[in-house]
Amino acid sequence: MNRFSWILIAFLGLSNLSLAQQVSQQERLITGTFIGKTFGEFAETVSNTTPYSFYFDQAELKDIKVNLSMEKSSLREVLYAIFEKTDFKFSIDKEDRVFITKGKALSFSLSPTFFTENSKISSNDGMADGDRTFTRNRLYVIGEPDGNNTGSATLRGKVIGYDTQNPVPGAVIYEQTKTTSTSTNADGEFSITLPKGRHTLFVQNLGGFVEQRQIQINADGRLDLIIEENIISLDEFLLLSEKNLNIGRTEMGIQQLGMSTIKKIPAVLGEVDVIRGVLSLPGVQTVGEASVGFNVRGGAADQNLILYNHATVYNPSHLFGLFSAFNADLISGVDLYKAGVPAQYGGRLSSVLNVNGTYGNTDKIKVNGGIGLLTGRLSVDGPLGENTTFAVGLRSTYSDWLLNLLEENTSFSNGRANFYDFNFNIAHRLSDKHEIRLNAYTSKDSFQFEADTVFSYENLNYNASWKYFISENIESELVIGQDEYNFNIEGRDSPSNAYNLGYRIRQKFLRLNFKQDVGFRHKLSYGLSSQEYRLSPGQLDPFGLDSGILPQRVNSERALESALYLADDIEISEKLNLNLGIRYAIYNYLGPNTARFYQEGESPSENTLEREESFGSGKVIQTYHGPEFRLGARYLLDNTSSIKIGYNTNRQFIHLLTNNAAIAPTDTWKLSDNNINPQWGDQISLGYYKNFKKDMYEFSAEVYHRSMRNLLDYRSGATLLLNEQVEQDILKTEGRSYGVELMLRKNTGKLNGWISYFYSRSLLRTAADEQAEKINNGDWYPNNFDQPHNVTVMGNYELSKRVSTSLNFNYNTGRPITLPVAKFDYAGSERIYFSERNAHRIPDYFRMDFSINLEGNHKTKKLAHSSWSLGVYNVLGRQNPYSVFFTPVNGVLQGYQLSIFARPIPFITYNFKI
Repeated sequence: MNRFSWILIAFLGLSNLSLAQQVSQQERLITGTFIGKTFGEFAETVSNTTPYSFYFDQAELKDIKVNLSMEKSSLREVLYAIFEKTDFKFSIDKEDRVFITKGKALSFSLSPTFFTENSKISSNDGMADGDRTFTRNRLYVIGEPDGNNTGSATLRGKVIGYDTQNPVPGAVIYEQTKTTSTSTNADGEFSITLPKGRHTLFVQNLGGFVEQRQIQINADGRLDLIIEENIISLDEFLLLSEKNLNIGRTEMGIQQLGMSTIKKIPAVLGEVDVIRGVLSLPGVQTVGEASVGFNVRGGAADQNLILYNHATVYNPSHLFGLFSAFNADLISGVDLYKAGVPAQYGGRLSSVLNVNGTYGNTDKIKVNGGIGLLTGRLSVDGPLGENTTFAVGLRSTYSDWLLNLLEENTSFSNGRANFYDFNFNIAHRLSDKHEIRLNAYTSKDSFQFEADTVFSYENLNYNASWKYFISENIESELVIGQDEYNFNIEGRDSPSNAYNLGYRIRQKFLRLNFKQDVGFRHKLSYGLSSQEYRLSPGQLDPFGLDSGILPQRVNSERALESALYLADDIEISEKLNLNLGIRYAIYNYLGPNTARFYQEGESPSENTLEREESFGSGKVIQTYHGPEFRLGARYLLDNTSSIKIGYNTNRQFIHLLTNNAAIAPTDTWKLSDNNINPQWGDQISLGYYKNFKKDMYEFSAEVYHRSMRNLLDYRSGATLLLNEQVEQDILKTEGRSYGVELMLRKNTGKLNGWISYFYSRSLLRTAADEQAEKINNGDWYPNNFDQPHNVTVMGNYELSKRVSTSLNFNYNTGRPITLPVAKFDYAGSERIYFSERNAHRIPDYFRMDFSINLEGNHKTKKLAHSSWSLGVYNVLGRQNPYSVFFTPVNGVLQGYQLSIFARPIPFITYNFKI
C-alpha cells in the first residue's frame, strides 16, 4: 500500500475513537465453502454477501490460501483460523471495516491507562455493568510492562459461574495460536503459562459453552473469569476441537460428569444419584440393582478409591444399595480415573472416583431442596462475610410407609429402613495467597427385615486443608483429616441368644501436594502422603442380661502407609505431549499384635504353623515397599483427532473380605500382614479420539490389558467373620482383565447424550505356588462380576426451555454363578455335587428407564424456582435376576431367582430453589 493508503487507514481508525467505550453490535454470521481460494477471492465473496469491507495489501497476502468450510460462523473466528500461523493481524471496527496488517493489529481504542495514570485492571472480570459483550471484548492487562517482551508468564485464576457464583470444575482454558490449554481443578482454579504479549483466551465448560477473553500478559498475574453457563457464545468456532480436553489432554481413561448431566439420568425412585451416573460410563459395571458397588475394567469393588472432598468413603450406599450416600445438591461434578491415575493417588488397583463437593456461592444465601417418594433433602449455601463461603445440607428418608404397604406374609412387611447424611463445607480466603477449607461428612443407615435383627452402618469423615500460593509458579496444599466406617448387627432372636456384633475401621491421614510451572508447556507436581490404619476386625458381645453368648474379639490391626510422588507434564511439540510420573509407596504393618509364622513355602494351616510371636505397640511386624509408575503420551494426528498410550502400576495394601459380588454392610477389611501380601497390578492401554462437526460429536475407542497378583479368593466353606486365623482360609490368586471400550457422544443440540459399548473380561486363577487348594484345577475361571458385553444408551431431548425428557437403556451379560449339577449318596446321606466355580451364568440384564423434567416459569420476581421430575424406572417391567439360589423343599432342591425391581417403578420428585 502507498503512503496515502496508510494515512487513510489511520484517519479511519481515529474517527472511531469515540466508539471505544460502546458495545459492539452482534457480528454477522457467514456460511460457505472455500477450497484453494486466495484470500482476495475469499474477501471479495464475503464483501458481496455481507456488510463487511476489507482493506489490505494484495501483494502481501498473495500466498495466503483459504481451505475452510463454515456454517453460520463469525468472521472473527474465521480470520483467526486463516491467520493463526502467520504474522498477519486483523482488526474490525464499528462500521464493519476489516483491516489486515502485518506484525501488529490496528488499534481503535485507547490504552486502559490513558486517562488514569498507573491504573490497573481488576483481577476479576466481573459484570458490574451487566454487559457481557463488553466483558468478552475488553482488554485485560496482566502485570506491568518491564520493557522485555521475550519469555513467558503465568496466569492464574478461577472460573466462576455467573448465575450460581460457584466455581466451575473441569472447564477448559486454551489459547488458540500457541496450542496451549489447561483445565480447572475441583475448585475451579487454573494456571496457564503463555509467551508475553497479546492473546485471546477461550473458556469452555463441561456443557460445551464457550466464552473468550482478550489479555495482554506482561508478567505473572491473576485473572478470575466469570462465565455464563447457559448460553453458547461461540458455538460456531471452527477449531475448537483441537483444544478440547478429550483430545488434548495426555491422560487416558478419564471420564468427567457435571451435575447438569447426572441430573438428566433417570434414577430409581427419582433420587439423583452420582454412582448411577458413573455406571452409565463405558468400562464401569455393577453386579445388579440395589447395589452401588461398581467394577471398573475387571477390578473388584474394593479396588476403587472413592474420595469426597479429600475423604475416603468406604461404603457409599444408602438403603442396602438403592441410593448412593452423596447429596447431589452439594456436588459440582465427578472425575473417574480408569487409567492414567495421577501420581498423587494410590492405594487401589482399579480406579479413583473423585467426587467434588461445593463450598457455596459468593453472591447470596441460597436454599435448595426436594421431596420425593422416599427421601427429602435441604441444603443452604452462600457467603459469610466478604471472604468466606459455606455449604451445608441434610438428606433423610421416610421409607417405612412403603415397607408397611407390602403383604403381611412377606418378610418385609414389618421391616424398617431409614438413613440420613449430613454435609458441611466452609472455605475462607485469608488473602490472595492463602485459603483454608473445612469439610465434614457423616452418613448413617439402620434397617431390619425381621423384628429380631437390626443392621446399621455409618461413615464419619472430617478434614481441613490449607492452600498456599508460594509464588506465581508454585502452589501447595496441605490436608489433614480422619475417615471412619463401622457397622453393627443386633440379634434379638431370643433373650438367651441375643448378641451385638460390631466392626470399625479408622484412618488418619496427611497429604502435602505441590504444583509448579517450570517453563512454557512444562509442569511439575510432587508431594507426599501418609495415613495410619486402625482396624477393629470384629467383636461379639452378649446383648442383655439374659444372653448366654460368650464375648469374642479379633485382635485389632494397625499399619502405616506412606508415599512420595513426582510427575512431569511436558509438551515436546505442538503434537506430542508426555506425562511421566513415579510414586514410591512404603507400608509398615505394626504392633501391638500377635503374628503367626508358617513353614516356608507351605500354605498357612494349623499343620504348617511354626510359631506365634507378640509385637509391642509401634513395632514393625512386616514392611512392603516399591515404586509405582505412571506413563502417558498423547500425539495429535490433526486438529480433531489424537492417539494416546498409557501404562501404570499400582499397589493395594488393604483388602475386602467378602463372599458377595457387591459391597455389603457386613463386609470387613483386612490389612496386609506377614502372611497376606499387598495386591499388585499393572495396566497398559491404547486409545483413539476423534471429534466431528465442530465438536458436536465426540468418539473414543480404548483397548486395555491388566495383570494382577496377590488377589484373595477363598477355600470352599471359608469363614470370614470373626476369624482370627483368616489367612488359613485364603487362597493366593492371580488375575487378568482385558477389553475394548467404544463411546459416541453428542454434546450440543436439543437431542444430546451418548451411546457406549464395551467388551470386558475378568478372569482368575489360583497362584502356581498355592498348595492348599486349586480352584477349577488351577485353570482360569470367570470372576464373580465378569460380564463380557455391556451396552448403554443415554439420551436427552429438550422439548422446550421448560420441558425435557430422558431415556436410559442398559444391557449386559449375566454374571457367573456356581450351580448344583448332581446329587449322590455318601455314608447313608444325600449330598449335592456342584459345578466348577462360576461355570454358569444368570440370565442377561436388560432395563429401560424414562423420565420427564418440568421446570417452573422463568419469572425473575418470585419466592422460589421449582421443578418436577417424574418418570418410570424399568419401564418394561423386566424381571432381571439379581441372584439365583437353591433351597430344599420337601427333600427336593428347588432353584429360585431373586429380582429386586421386577415391575415398573414410577417416581415423582419436587425440587425447589430459593
